[in-house]
Amino acid sequence: MKKLIDVYPYKMKGGQPLFLIFKRSSEKIYGNQWRMVGGKVKEGESSWEGALRELKEETGLVPVKFWTIPSVNQFYEAKSDTTHTIPAFAAELSGNEEITLDDEHSEYKWVSIEGIEPYISWPEQRRLMKMTHDILTDQFLQILPEWIIDIS
Repeated sequence: MKKLIDVYPYKMKGGQPLFLIFKRSSEKIYGNQWRMVGGKVKEGESSWEGALRELKEETGLVPVKFWTIPSVNQFYEAKSDTTHTIPAFAAELSGNEEITLDDEHSEYKWVSIEGIEPYISWPEQRRLMKMTHDILTDQFLQILPEWIIDIS
C-alpha cells in the first residue's frame, strides 16, 4: 500500500500564520483543486523525509522550522478500497523566498485561516490547518519539543 504525507507550509505575519496553498495542474490528480503539499513516500524514506522532499520538489524551499502536527489526515478511497492514514507536517517558511512551482501546480496563494474556505474543500485538510493555526496562535498551546524534526 502506498504511504502518503501532507505538508502544511506557512509563514508568520503579524503573529498570525498564512498558509501556502497550491492549485493543482488540470492534467494531474485532483486537477484544478487547491491543496497543500502532498505526495507519496519513496522506498527507504521515512514519512518525514518524504514530506521534506515533497516540499522541496513542489516549492523549491527548505523550511526554517519543520514539525509533526499531532494528528493525521484520514480518508477512505473507494476506488482502491483503502483507508488512508496520512501523517501531517507543518513547515514554517521565512516568507521572503521565491517559490518555484513544479509541473504539478499552476499557481499558489498565501491565505489566512479565515480565507481557506473558498479554496480548501477537503474537511480533514481544513481541520489540520485550523489545528496548526491554533497551535501557533493560542497562548495555551505550543509546538512541543517532541514534535520538532531536526533537519539541520
